[in-house]
Amino acid sequence: MRIDAHHHVWELARRPQDWLEEPEAAPIRRDFSLADLAPLAQAAGIARTVLVQVLPSLAETEEFLALAAADPLVAGVVGWVDLTAPGVAGTLAALRAGRGGELLTGVRHLVQGEADPAWLARPDVRRGLRAVGEAGLRYDLLVLPHQLPAAIDTVRALPEQAFVLDHLAKPPIASGELAPWAERLRELAAEPNVSCKLSGLVTEADRNRWTVADLRPYAEVVLDAFGPERVMFGSDWPVCLLAASYGEVIGAAEEMTDRLAEHERALVFGGTAARVYGLAESAGEEAA
Repeated sequence: MRIDAHHHVWELARRPQDWLEEPEAAPIRRDFSLADLAPLAQAAGIARTVLVQVLPSLAETEEFLALAAADPLVAGVVGWVDLTAPGVAGTLAALRAGRGGELLTGVRHLVQGEADPAWLARPDVRRGLRAVGEAGLRYDLLVLPHQLPAAIDTVRALPEQAFVLDHLAKPPIASGELAPWAERLRELAAEPNVSCKLSGLVTEADRNRWTVADLRPYAEVVLDAFGPERVMFGSDWPVCLLAASYGEVIGAAEEMTDRLAEHERALVFGGTAARVYGLAESAGEEAA
């Protein structure tokens, strides 16, 4: 079963997206729905997906869970809660009790936008992360390279919590630099409770002239550091459309993993996501 472990949707009239007002975001400044994604996924042989939060909004998370409950394409939702709120455990319980709550598989916060590089180390944030773990959920790390030290410290401090690194921590692919990102990435990967999404590469590269050769060094660092059993493919659609089509993103990922054995590629394109997120193989099946 091929899984796209990272994509988004949005409806601008319902929930405006301030970040889409930036000039470079103009090509994706419109609505994107599961109905838009479905034919693209089918053409690429993608059977299930993970729908990931866009905004720091409980209402958005509730809407995503309802969408997932109504559409068999979505196997899981990574939503948002305020990790710093004293009542975060109750909020998570309420989400799990609502429509589609059984499809809530993880939580994410836009740490990349926090001015404090050590935001993840704050006591109130750590308390919230413990609540996420106690609820049986994973935590998606959306960080930039300079925030990796705090991510490493956090992963070590919470060994019982399962973490998933989004977009390889957004390395500087456009400049071709590997250090110090690669060293920090390997340090993070040394912790067994963290996995990594092979996602978001094309938008960190030169969006107009990227090649698979530009992306491959970063993918190889990740595959070597984590191993295929802790790496999962994600399209980052529709954000990826700023640099490539859905098919082109999948094609690039297939090419970057062409040196793996067949069973290892099966892990990257489905097995790892199913295990880490506890995804059911079909709608209505109870997740592990």
